[in-house]
Amino acid sequence: MPGHQRLVIFSQTELGTGPQLVVTYGWQPQGEGNGEDQATLELYFPATVEYAVHVFNQRSQDRNAYKVVRILRSWKEPANGIVFSTELQLGRTRCGKFDEDIDNCPFQASPDGNNTITCFFTIDTEPWRTKFQLLNNTCSEGSPD
Repeated sequence: MPGHQRLVIFSQTELGTGPQLVVTYGWQPQGEGNGEDQATLELYFPATVEYAVHVFNQRSQDRNAYKVVRILRSWKEPANGIVFSTELQLGRTRCGKFDEDIDNCPFQASPDGNNTITCFFTIDTEPWRTKFQLLNNTCSEGSPD
C-alpha cells in the first residue's frame, strides 16, 4: 500500500495476554512536497487519532474509557485539505471515560477477552486551528484477527 510502512513493536499489554509482538501499519507522507511540509503533516495524524478516540468515548454508552491498543491501518485521503482515514483497535480501560489521565490507565482484563472494539474513522482536520470534523465512524466489537 502506498504511504504505508510496516512497524514492528514489542509491547507488554495488560489485557492478560502477556508480552506480544504487534505488527501494525503507520502513516508516512510520501510524494511531492518539501521535507518541511511532510514533517509538518507527520505532526497532524496523532492529534487526529486523539480526536477520534475522544469522540468515540463521548458517544459511547459505556462508563469506562477506551484507548488505542494499536493502529491497524491509516492513510491520507485524496481531498482538498487534510482528511485522514484510520482503523483503530480500541481497548476498554479500568478508568471512567471522564477521568483525567486515560492515557496512563490500564486496560481492563476480562476472562472472555471481549474488551476490544475495532473502529474505522474518517476525519477532516485542520489541526493547526484545532479544528476536526468526523466524516465517518463505524465500529464492531472484538479484534480484527
